[in-house]
Amino acid sequence: MSEDSVILTESAARRISEIAAQEAHNKLLRVSVEGGGCSGFQYRFDLVAESAPDDLMIERGGAQVLIDPVSMAYLAGSEIDFVDDLIGSSFKIRNPNATAGCGCGTSFSV
Repeated sequence: MSEDSVILTESAARRISEIAAQEAHNKLLRVSVEGGGCSGFQYRFDLVAESAPDDLMIERGGAQVLIDPVSMAYLAGSEIDFVDDLIGSSFKIRNPNATAGCGCGTSFSV
């Protein structure tokens, strides 16, 4: 696994940095995949204080994202973006491994 496996957009990096600046200890964004959601799997976003020894760390513009090896199997080749539009603002993952997704964009199937 390499950093090239997942892309962090400039918009996402900027938003992660803004969020982390407001936190006293939890300055790393952990992105993971877990069972659930309306399509079978769902993305989870958590702020954490430190990485695990087997985490992949992606850095851009001072922002740091952690992905565990199990989640990386589902996220390989993905792009993590932050979108701010009329509907609302949120992190979005463009995942080439997903064969279907739900309307809200937070769950997917492979």
